[in-house]
Amino acid sequence: MSGAVLDGPEVVNFGCRLNIAEGEAVRAAARAAGAHDTIVFNSCAVTDEAVRQARQAVRRALRERPDADVVVTGCAAELEAVRFADMGARVVRNDAKGLVESYNPATVSLRRQGPISGQRDMEPAVVGPLPSQGRRLPYTPALSGADHARAFLGVQTGCSHSCTFCATVMARGTARSATVEAVVAAARIAIDRGQREIILTGVDLASYGDDRGKTLASLVEALLALPIERLRLSSLDPNRIDDHLFALLTQEPRVMPHVHLSLQAGDDMVLTRMKRRHRRADAVALVARLKGARPDIAIGADLIAGFPTEDDAMFANSLALIDDCDIVFGHIFPYSPRAGTPAARMPQVGRSIARERAATLREANARRRHDWLDRQIGASASMLVERDGFTGHAENFAAIRLTAPAAPGAIIAVRITARDGDRMIATPIVQDIAA
Repeated sequence: MSGAVLDGPEVVNFGCRLNIAEGEAVRAAARAAGAHDTIVFNSCAVTDEAVRQARQAVRRALRERPDADVVVTGCAAELEAVRFADMGARVVRNDAKGLVESYNPATVSLRRQGPISGQRDMEPAVVGPLPSQGRRLPYTPALSGADHARAFLGVQTGCSHSCTFCATVMARGTARSATVEAVVAAARIAIDRGQREIILTGVDLASYGDDRGKTLASLVEALLALPIERLRLSSLDPNRIDDHLFALLTQEPRVMPHVHLSLQAGDDMVLTRMKRRHRRADAVALVARLKGARPDIAIGADLIAGFPTEDDAMFANSLALIDDCDIVFGHIFPYSPRAGTPAARMPQVGRSIARERAATLREANARRRHDWLDRQIGASASMLVERDGFTGHAENFAAIRLTAPAAPGAIIAVRITARDGDRMIATPIVQDIAA
């Protein structure tokens, strides 16, 4: 971050794909407000480490850019508004981060320059409704920018479940969905600007439409009425994949053969203490059904290591789940207590043990992923080429690097020739198979 005055708002995104999509709405709102010398940190709070990284980045910006308007939004800002305001940043609530008025330069003077204390002093430094007010704005679809060949499309926010480890409800409130019509309109924008793959994302994507009498499957069908060439879904609660959605995941060729499941653990006692809505056997059976109906489908999963009370036998069940569910894309992280959550009050296993177990899970997942990738050597695949002309993803989400450049944004046939770590090396066969 240089000392020169910014010629437009800079947005730094942390965390999930939903934040990436919402970050573009933040950028557009700040630009429309005329906020030039402005740095917006769109923070994440899924772990203590994510919050620490946000605090560190904000401190650095305040130190290096004392004349800039430093704004913090996102989940960490929602949960630690006082702390960020104490640092001298201006806080924009999650519900207000896509609003033009949140970045009006006239509000820059409200930024705190010194310590504050108490709710009365905090309010002028914060834009948007406080969680205690219970006010939640309707959700507007969030579409990422045109700088990638793929477009992330946020269709819902919040969560109405009560998993004991998660602070999302405190940060984003209960689940709210965008209208089907608004999502379709946002998807049209992505298609019109040449993005040929759309990834639907949300805090609890599978709950889409619960508040509107709709379902995720009905939204997918509405989107498939558009000339979308590739549609991918982000993390899904296994308990919410109904027959309609299952059929789309396994029978619709434009829905990519890649399912990422929010499993979190592979032991029933741990799942119970997490207040998850599925059990180990449910996850194993679902993956067996998915692979039976669409053998080429690739499985990803979220897994937490070192949850409170997890003993060696419980961890062994989670470790075995990688093989039992053929998980090739693991999103694995050690448990970290989130203040105010029930799990934070349970007997902890210790951070060092959690980190060691997370490392063991990652190693096992890497072995399975590499074996899976090695079996694809010599095969052909369909690849969406990223903006650099060399990298991209196959339909099954395998990362690919080309030996020769191809047109950015093209969908091409390639021959996979080797593996380099977690990425496949491939040679173009046909320059554009879907144009």
